[in-house]
Amino acid sequence: MGSLWGANLYQAGLPGANFYEATLLRVNLHRALLSGANFGGADLTEANLDEAVLRGATLARANIRWAYLTVAVLFQTNLHKAEANECTTWPDGFDPAAAGVIFD
Repeated sequence: MGSLWGANLYQAGLPGANFYEATLLRVNLHRALLSGANFGGADLTEANLDEAVLRGATLARANIRWAYLTVAVLFQTNLHKAEANECTTWPDGFDPAAAGVIFD
């Protein structure tokens, strides 16, 4: 567990990275390659994940309130019990409730 609060990881290649229970408030992961990464229990409040590739990643129990996931690749992403709110943005056609996301 660590903190990358406000870090700019634009277009970073981090497949399989372990961010378990990390503090990632306002981190910029726009267009990052995060396939298979573990964000279980992480705090991604206000994180920019637009156009990020999260194929097969784990965001179970992560705080994704106010996170930007518009155009993110969420194929096979584990979002079970991730916590979101009405300000969390999603890719067109994605159903967060069906993916197990909990809303405030």
